[in-house]
Amino acid sequence: MKRVVIIGGGYAGIYALGELVRNKNIKITLIDKHTYHNLQPEVYDLIANNSTFADVTIDLTTLCKGFDHDHLDFKNLKVRKIDQQAKKIYTEEQEIVEFDYLILAAGTRTFFPSSIPGLNNADDIKKLHRAITFKQSFETQLFEKVRDEVKQCADTHIVVVGAGLSGVEIAAEMAYYSNKFFKRGNFSCDNLKISLISSSSSILPGLKQDLINISQKRLKDLGINVITGIKLQEVGEGYCKFSNGTRIQHSFVIFTGGIEASTVSSELDVARNGRGQIVVNEFMQTDKYENIFAVGDIAEIKNSAGEIMPPNVTIARISGANAGINVLRLMDGRPLIKCNPKLDGILIALGGKFAAGDIYGLLTVKGRLAYEIKKYVFSSYRRPLLKLIKKGYAKLKRL
Repeated sequence: MKRVVIIGGGYAGIYALGELVRNKNIKITLIDKHTYHNLQPEVYDLIANNSTFADVTIDLTTLCKGFDHDHLDFKNLKVRKIDQQAKKIYTEEQEIVEFDYLILAAGTRTFFPSSIPGLNNADDIKKLHRAITFKQSFETQLFEKVRDEVKQCADTHIVVVGAGLSGVEIAAEMAYYSNKFFKRGNFSCDNLKISLISSSSSILPGLKQDLINISQKRLKDLGINVITGIKLQEVGEGYCKFSNGTRIQHSFVIFTGGIEASTVSSELDVARNGRGQIVVNEFMQTDKYENIFAVGDIAEIKNSAGEIMPPNVTIARISGANAGINVLRLMDGRPLIKCNPKLDGILIALGGKFAAGDIYGLLTVKGRLAYEIKKYVFSSYRRPLLKLIKKGYAKLKRL
């Protein structure tokens, strides 16, 4: 029986799994160091108290049980080494997993440049446990402001460094949440400030100008101080120092200024780019091993025009499904299918029930309409997964 291993239970890994389970005569193992699939785009709702932990995670154990496949296992392990010659995966838990075909879908992590002193003290909300810790710290500070407002009204200043999608969305959600909090309670100590820092000349570099304009106006309406064209140089105790010589006092620093591939990518002797992403061909295969595929954020994926695609959910979905299909075709000796990923649009959460979006490059939407489209897209992805985990949960309870 052929053995297929997927490392990473994120969007790309799950879409690959969805294709692989069509073959009932293979052994499939999903490995992840976490027990859950983190619905990353919705973590900002968690921080803003619009959702709970259960809303932004999918349990991988029950998900795997929900698939009708007798030879599918989930292993909660941390990969330490991959021996591509021996086709073995070594883990921190001393368990060895063997494979005939391997799909790497371990994603990326926030890149913290070592050249910036003190940056390791910044919050990384891409990691769910760090996002929850930040949420708790932020709410504690809000409570202390209310508790002490008669005696003192100390400034609370959140500095978000990085004005790409992640930075803009978290700044907007935090501002909307805090504004609603102080207005609802009519608290006098409502001096929370949020600054969004971009090293580029604008926010959301690379996106269409109308999306930038909509987002810029929304951030201004939310009271966010947007500063462009400066770079973070140092994070000190209670202050940030920037390239133009300014120092900004802070209560929290959130860093969203770039990504790098998961360390799993370095375990393979294959071509990688400067961010550590694995360079793949049009079939999602690595350059040296036809039986090893890389998908989602951990891979450098190009479209048919040779353009590098951005790491996002759409590309993860397309590349993951393509790799799953091609593993099955490779087993059967059939021609592989080229992956030609296309972005079907972009949607930006901008606080509360307000969003901005570009639909297929043809239509720009904003406000409540864009928000409802974004929620629909998310629910369309989450709904079938919820059916699977409910089915898996019922199976586990019968054991």
